[in-house]
Formats: sequence, structure tokens, C-alpha cells
Amino acid sequence: MSQSPYPHLAAPLDLGFTTLKNRVLMGSMHTGLEDRSSRYDQLAEYFAERARGEVGLIVTGGIAPNIAGWTGPLSGTLRFGFQKKRHEKITRAVHDEGGKICMQILHSGRYGYHPFIVAPSAVKSPITPFKPRELSLKGVEKQIRDFVRTACLAREAGYDGVEIMASEGYLINQFITEQVNKRTDAYGGDAHKRSNLLEEIVSRTREAVGIDFILIVRVSMLDLVRKGSDWPEIVDTAKRVEAAGATLINTGIGWHEARIPTIAAMVPRAAFTSVTEKLKQDVSVPLITVNRLNTPEIAEQVLANGQADMVSMARPLLADAHLVRKALSGQADRINTCIACNQACLDHVFQNKRATCLVNPRACYETEMKPEPMTTAKQVAVVGAGPAGLSCASALAERGHQVTVYEASEHLGGQFRIARHIPGKHEFAETIRYYRRELEAHGVTLKMNTRADVGLLKSSGADEVIIACGVRPRALSLPGIESDKVISYPDLLLGRRTAGARVAIIGAGGIGFDTAMYLSVKDPDGIQTPEEFLREWGIDTQFETRGGLADPDPEYLQTHGSGREIYMLKRSAGKHGASLGKTTGWAHRRTLKTRGVKMLSEVSYKAVNDLGLLIEVDGVEKQLEVDHVIICAGQLSERGLYDECVEQGMSTHIIGGADLATEVDAKRAIRQGIELGDRL
Repeated sequence: MSQSPYPHLAAPLDLGFTTLKNRVLMGSMHTGLEDRSSRYDQLAEYFAERARGEVGLIVTGGIAPNIAGWTGPLSGTLRFGFQKKRHEKITRAVHDEGGKICMQILHSGRYGYHPFIVAPSAVKSPITPFKPRELSLKGVEKQIRDFVRTACLAREAGYDGVEIMASEGYLINQFITEQVNKRTDAYGGDAHKRSNLLEEIVSRTREAVGIDFILIVRVSMLDLVRKGSDWPEIVDTAKRVEAAGATLINTGIGWHEARIPTIAAMVPRAAFTSVTEKLKQDVSVPLITVNRLNTPEIAEQVLANGQADMVSMARPLLADAHLVRKALSGQADRINTCIACNQACLDHVFQNKRATCLVNPRACYETEMKPEPMTTAKQVAVVGAGPAGLSCASALAERGHQVTVYEASEHLGGQFRIARHIPGKHEFAETIRYYRRELEAHGVTLKMNTRADVGLLKSSGADEVIIACGVRPRALSLPGIESDKVISYPDLLLGRRTAGARVAIIGAGGIGFDTAMYLSVKDPDGIQTPEEFLREWGIDTQFETRGGLADPDPEYLQTHGSGREIYMLKRSAGKHGASLGKTTGWAHRRTLKTRGVKMLSEVSYKAVNDLGLLIEVDGVEKQLEVDHVIICAGQLSERGLYDECVEQGMSTHIIGGADLATEVDAKRAIRQGIELGDRL
């Protein structure tokens, strides 16, 4: 048997009473399926698919120990014996595939989005509208008993263990820090007393479930809030957790209310593993590190460097359920890599939608999005090699159809090829790499530099034609628009044109923000290191300050910024980037504000002239003296070929931007492509 290409990742982890097959933990993610008993068959298949993919240990989304702990109305709970049946579906499905699974016990505390929330003190959260009720001593005891009871029920339901959620600003974390805990009794005051709740929950849970049950405790090692824990307090908490009976300690990074991104694409890979590494010298229990570990290469490196004993991969296992199996069998080039966009996972959860994945729409839809049995292989022509065309061609070819892709340019990727040049979006290149490999593996014929027309498609003998031509930039009708001062966003981002020192961007949607991000740094194609990220965002690189916070490093901002004067303009009222994702939009706005980008709303565009751009704001004309004007004013569908094919009576389908160009929506495009490929 050949040696694994990732020996540290593949190494078993002996926990004494049980052994994990490898060092990959599927970290907890809320999917929305947990909250309805009618969806536990779907949830079971979702986890079973990851178990088939050979992940070492799975952790479920958060399950509340009582009503007060709900994240929202009617959230998933495990309080009574009759509720075990739904969970038994999960544990049975995972065990049948040879996997192990723990259930996360999560009490939201003041983060709950309902009127029954409780907290150590009556301090309202900035991210929920409800003010919590302060727990009495009797109430604290009830929470402890409920945690223990839920852990016991989890064991009876067949789980291999539980994870106690004590980070990310949820109830236990609220007790640990001064940010919320204003108590003066046995559970408040000094740092040691503030950790009493966690220690009691862990010790009493261990006593109740026995020694042969995995007990993971997720400890906040970096709060990223002003009154968070300092390093000695974190070490003390971890030591107490270890002594109380934890099997594994998982790393928690950042509260949900923290104003620093922790898992968005702008965060470098493995940006926070050094905080886990720092704790290793103080505890002997195995440590799990987290956040932006999206490839087997980076995970192997972290383990080989001794920074952790396990790596948590949450969203990467949404993107590809078989990530571990592919990596350990020498097929890492066929992994569908998480691009950290958050658009279909976290953004969906915060909108009370079922989570899924932009690059893998089958995630959380395993029982519904299945390819239909193919009766007759067809000749299929796909026009356009953007996300919609690539996903459709791959799905079609995997089922056995003979597929030819026609692409007018010399490159695959469409809008993803443009996006990969944006700082913080370099991961988009991974999706192009994945589809290139899938098309090769399934024998798809690629005809690059080939602009398809009706004649070509008819002569090809295709039984079905898929139009996925994408979009073109919307042109503006404006005096002087033909000036050399005007640059389209594709020309800029693909390096065909270069912008000067003073720039006006027309448009403040996603592409406008991408363009501003590109223009505001000195080296757009450079990959930011973890230390550079910490310096830019004001995180103590030694993790010793309270909450791990420092001031942003002005030297870094000055040396890495482009020095350009940038205006971002929009016609409508309201904040810029209103269409950006809920979990990432605020970070992009803050980044551009820090870099000095000037944002103007309710702007009327008058003319491009020799001085730059003439605009009107609040009824007053204003001349922006800029070198270039970048047009990011939306897109139009390229659907002309579709209409021509339909007129010729050809069996024709249209997907992606060619179908609908409202913002560039890769989530919809990829899903459309796969759904069509599954049924054609």
C-alpha cells in the first residue's frame, strides 16, 4: 500500500477509549434542517454522505438544551426522551457508513432571536432585538442540569460524544467574560469565578456520561471584543476544562458581534492556527484548530508543524463531502474547494433559509438533488464556460452524455476568472481548477477560442443546446462616455487597462465593491499572509491583550495601500453595498472606509470631461477631478443566441447570467447548471 500523500492528516488519533480514523473534524454548522423533526431524514443523509467521505469525526449543528437556549423560535432541542428517535436516524446513518458523530449542545444566551432569552446579566446583545433576563442562582443551576440531561440523551440516541459550545459569544462564553457578566456571586466577579459555569457543566457532564464518551469543549481562544478574555484567563479556562474531563478542546474564534471577519474569503488560510499552537504548551489534551482550512495541503501543513492535533473543516465539507477520501486516495485535484463566500451557507442561515453551498448546491439537498437515471446518451452542446456552463457540462458528462463546450475566449471561468483577481477572492481560481479537472475526467470536449453561432450548433449534430453565454457590462448613455478616461470593469480587472491615481467608480453593488478593493491595494494579486491580516484588522499578533484586540497598524495600511484617491458613486439613496451578503458586506464596507474610499449616494452623472467626471449631488454640480472612470453599472444578459436557436426549432435551454443578469449570481448559475444537467 502506497504512503498517503498527507501522512499527518491520515494518522489515526487515539483517544484512549476510541480511535478516530484520521485528523479531520467536520466542524459544527447550522443547516436549518436541525430545527424541524420532519427534516431529520434529510439531515441523516447529509451526515451519512460526509461519513462516506471518510471524515474522522462529525459534529452536528447546535442543539439547544432548553427553550431559553434556542437560537430562534422552535430551534432544534433535545430535552425529552421522545426526541431521541429523530436523532437516532442520524447516528444510525453515520454509523452504518463507518463514521463517528458528536452532537453539539449550544445555548444561545442573549444571542437568541426570541423573547425567552437569558444571560448572566441583563445586557442586551447588539445583534438581537430582545433584552435577556438575568439568571438567578437557581436559574444557573437549571442550565447546568439541562446541559447534563441533553448530553445523557445524546448518548442514549447513539451519539459518540457531544461538543459543549463555550465560545463565539454564546451563553457559556457570556459568563466567562466581562463583556456580559456583571455578576458578583459564585459565577461572576474575577475571571476564575466567571469560568465556574463551564467547569461545572463539563465535570458534571463527564460524571453523568462516563469515561467512554467523547466530550469536546469549544473554548474561545480569541474573543475579538473589547472586554473579552486575556491570555492568562484563556489558559486557566482551558486547564480547568481539561481537568474536568474534556476529551478534546476545540478552538473558538471571535464573537458574532465582533467587527473583525474570521471566516470570510478575505481572511487568509490558517489565519488563526497560531492561537491554537500557543495553547498547546499549557494543556496535554488534544487540540483542534479552526477557520479557513480549506485544502488538504494547508491542513497537512498545520498538523506537520505541530500547531494542532486535529483540523476542523466545516464549510469545506459542505463544498465537497468526499474531501477527505479524495485527499487520502491521491485525488486532491478533484476536490471541490470551499471559496469562503458565505453566500449559501451562513447568509442562508441568517435569513432563516436552509443552508447549502454555492459551489455544491447538493449540500443539504442530498435526498432531493439527485441525477435522474439516463436512458439515452445525447450529444449536448454547451455554449459558454462560466460557472453555469461548467457546472452543467460536468453534471451532463457524469451521467454519460457526450458534451462539447464552446467558449469564445481562451480561458475557462467566465465571471469567476474576473473575480479571482480581486483581493480576498483568489479562492475562485480553485473552482475553475475543479471544473477543468472534472471535464477532463468525464471526457468533455473543449473548443476554446470558438464563438458558437446557429450554423455551428446545427452542423454539430447536437441533440440539445445549452446557452450559458453569461453577461456583458451595461453601457451608460452619458456625454463623453467614449473617452479614453472610461474603463469597463472587465478591462480593468483582467489587466487590459490600468487606472490612474484618481478614480471614480460608477456603481456600488458587488462589482463596484470588488473594483474598489482591487484599486485600493498596491498589489491586487498578492496573497495576504496571516500576520498581515492581523496587523490590518487590529488583532494582537501575540494574542495577549484583552479580547486579542489591538489597533490597526498604520504602517501596514500605508505600505500596502495603493495610495489612490477613490470615489464610489451610486444613484440611489441608502448604504453602499446593500446587495452584499449579510455576513460579509459589513467587512467590505469597513475595509474600504479604512482605506479611505469616499462613498457618495444619490448622485446624478452629467458628463465625462477632460477634468474627469461631472456629477450632481443634492442639486449641486460637482467636478470630480479623476484620471479614470470605471463603469460598474450592472450587466445585461447575452441571450441573443438562445433566441436564434429557438427560432430555428432547436431544443435549447438557457441558464446562468444569460438567463437573468440581475447582479452576477454564481449561486443561482451553478445550481441551474446542475439541475439542468441532472434531468436532461
